[in-house]
Amino acid sequence: MSEELIQGQMTEATERSDEHIKEECGVFGMYDFDGNDVATSIYYGLFALQHRGQESCGIAVSDTHGPKGKVLTHKDMGLMHEAFTPETLAGLKGDIGVGHVRYSTAGSSTRENAQPLVLNYVKGTLGLAHNGNLINAPELRKELEYTGAIFQTTIDSEVIAYHIARERLNTRNVEEAVARAMKKIKGAYSLIVMSPRKLIGARDPFGFKPLCIGKRDNAYILASETCALDTIGAEFIRDVEPGEVVTISPEKGIESDKSMCLPQKEQARCIFEYIYFARPDSIIDGVNVYHSRIQAGRFLAIDSPVEADIVTGVPESGNCAAMGYAMESGIPYGTAFVKNTYVGRTFIKPKQKNRESSVQVKLNPIREVVEGKRVIMIDDSIVRGTTSDRIVKMLRDAGAKEVHVRVSSPPFLWPCYFGTDVPAREQLIAYNRTIEEIRQIIGADSLGYLKVERLSELVNGLPICKGCFTGTYPMEPPKEDIRGEFEQ
Repeated sequence: MSEELIQGQMTEATERSDEHIKEECGVFGMYDFDGNDVATSIYYGLFALQHRGQESCGIAVSDTHGPKGKVLTHKDMGLMHEAFTPETLAGLKGDIGVGHVRYSTAGSSTRENAQPLVLNYVKGTLGLAHNGNLINAPELRKELEYTGAIFQTTIDSEVIAYHIARERLNTRNVEEAVARAMKKIKGAYSLIVMSPRKLIGARDPFGFKPLCIGKRDNAYILASETCALDTIGAEFIRDVEPGEVVTISPEKGIESDKSMCLPQKEQARCIFEYIYFARPDSIIDGVNVYHSRIQAGRFLAIDSPVEADIVTGVPESGNCAAMGYAMESGIPYGTAFVKNTYVGRTFIKPKQKNRESSVQVKLNPIREVVEGKRVIMIDDSIVRGTTSDRIVKMLRDAGAKEVHVRVSSPPFLWPCYFGTDVPAREQLIAYNRTIEEIRQIIGADSLGYLKVERLSELVNGLPICKGCFTGTYPMEPPKEDIRGEFEQ
């Protein structure tokens, strides 16, 4: 590999979180009671969840009428269309399966860390896909290592899989093993577990990460978002409740044993599912994501008004909020940027001396739309600020008379430990700075953020986690920032 290519990929790795914060994963599982192969449907379901992870992906399937414990797996680095071919999918024969798309916040980005994980143990096999982050993974991992466990990956999902396998030795069934393991693990997780004859879904007691149930003909689906159900023509049945374990089998259909659930007085859904992570066409816990983003824009117009000629969004994440701002303010909405949809995850970046052009490779302003105009630019978040200043400069270079930045989330002041890669405080532009100081750094004429008090209104009063804005977390955070501790 050439030195320039290596440098380009390293630059991409260090800059990727400048552009937007990242979610960890998307999960999708399917069980066809009629015995039809599920791999192709899982592929398209994961395709719909590609926004949740672009580093690696995988599918594991099994034939419930074939040899017990035989699991066929394919996983690789990159996007779904890069990792899978028609021939690959044709070779994945089985009527039950689980799939995963990954973005890493803990554990390095390598093929070994791609999911689903498949474990062979004394009771058979388990296939597991996990979305989220455990805050007690290091101590659980050490505990297992001191009892002889050998780990093949550096991700906390393997810790979960080991605990389920160990609990299964002393339980009547695999769903009870999942419920017992849930009592030991702490943090954010949505799990899909494939056993030889059952598909199991579990959601952490706080409900940080979404998980829903769907049905198509005589097949049942578990997925991170409803948009994945729509993609394969499945109907939405319901959300998996926080702390719930759901079992899907031909004998009993959808089964939920209340005795296995972990009740939690306070729930804490990740607000960024609604602000940025989820696709706008998804509905999570009864709340329409598109509507949440429109509302965020409306609130910005009410709380941070400014006179201007046009409102525009930074694609794609800022578009809905920009429309909401335009609706509320009466200022026309316009498309001021063209996004190059063909830029891959690791395109070769320019050398250090002209790095700023890498943003323009992905995004370019339309001069005719902004020239001579006062522009309100809406984005979903500002993390380090290194991309915001370039986009503001691009608008000015294209002839914008004024650039007013509005952000559809509050300022990041604290890190996240639950599966979102909000970094350490020292790396956050808002840490120890006033709004005016941030405005000067990014070069905007004015700057306004969504108020923290508005967050619950975006989700119709659902209990949410606001830790990255307030420093008040739903559970005690780790004393040390352990995210990525096992990266090699």
